[in-house]
Amino acid sequence: MKSYLAAAIQMTSLSDLDKNLVEAEALIDLAVRQGAELVSLPENFSFMGIEEDKIAEAKTIAQASEKFLKTMAQRFQVTILGGGFPVPVTEDKVYNTALLIAPNGVELARYHKVHLFDVNLPDGNTYRESSTVMSGTELPTVYSSEDLGNLGLSVCYDVRFPELYRNLSHQGADILFVPAAFTAYTGKDHWQVLLQARAIENTCYVIAPAQTGRHYAMRQTHGHAMIVDPWGSILADASDTPGVAIAEINPDRLQQIRRQMPSLEHRVFV
Repeated sequence: MKSYLAAAIQMTSLSDLDKNLVEAEALIDLAVRQGAELVSLPENFSFMGIEEDKIAEAKTIAQASEKFLKTMAQRFQVTILGGGFPVPVTEDKVYNTALLIAPNGVELARYHKVHLFDVNLPDGNTYRESSTVMSGTELPTVYSSEDLGNLGLSVCYDVRFPELYRNLSHQGADILFVPAAFTAYTGKDHWQVLLQARAIENTCYVIAPAQTGRHYAMRQTHGHAMIVDPWGSILADASDTPGVAIAEINPDRLQQIRRQMPSLEHRVFV
């Protein structure tokens, strides 16, 4: 593993697939021009609209998203994470799928989101992700890259379930991806502290691309795409507008923190 720059992209995705992909390409280009070698896109990067439209267009969205990720990885010669897009399973259900692509366009890892966001919030919003999404049945695996380190995948609501990240840590993860479309209501209180907690307890870098702003109807997201180091320090924060958070992933810093705070070696219950 070498030192390199990673990018967490922040978008305001809408129900217009083509427009979203144009915006994503521009932000990938911006990240690469700033030196990023590992680029991550948020959950729902290619489509964020009402559930009925998502299901009706799922096949088109899935095909376009996967082709886009492979094309961008090859064009810019970077490793890219597409943080979440619908992949049809049945006529009325999809997997919320994160996909990691190599610079040569080859798929490295695929993860179907396990924890689904079924919540009634005090701001009047009700979310029933399970109405259109089928839960994945397998924990994410860690992809090992000689240059980029050991990369662990997750998606959004997963961040509230520390056992998933402990499993990734047990597999040797150095970097934890948390691509998200975190609600504005919960994000203001929970987003940053959850990311810092996952980084600290696993002594890993956390790369968290995010959605921001208003998307449709009452759907509003928190923003603040972040990169957090293994000590819990926030290295980059994209605030609340579309853009890119970029920071160095440094293996020496990672090992220094793990020596100073060897909590992973002190686990009693594994």
